Amino acid sequence: MKLHTSVTDGLLSITSYEVDRIAVNGRPLTKSFLLTPRRLIEDWPPDSFDSLTESDLLAVARLDCPIVLLGTGARQRFPAPALLRPLIERRFGVEVMDSHAACRTFNILMAEGRDVAAAMIIESAG
Repeated sequence: MKLHTSVTDGLLSITSYEVDRIAVNGRPLTKSFLLTPRRLIEDWPPDSFDSLTESDLLAVARLDCPIVLLGTGARQRFPAPALLRPLIERRFGVEVMDSHAACRTFNILMAEGRDVAAAMIIESAG
């Protein structure tokens, strides 16, 4: 699905999404990534929800954004509270949703000027 947003100059937004890819500023990504309005980190390790670790979420916490969207792939799945510890200890708000809902929500919050991070799991085909 292609997304149309009120693009804010110089910021990163999600421009489209499919089952196996998400485009950031028109660039298709096929592996899990972290995104803030000003930063894209393409080498985020989890290749499925089941492979998500506390260390992966520590990397999200280091982005220091008080709002975190966790896109869990094709369907919404909730991680164990222990995995969320790095975010909860910093008192960050965490919203867990399927990755497509996280795409839409990220763009809305980014356009509002909010300090938001998206941790997007793109499940590998293998």
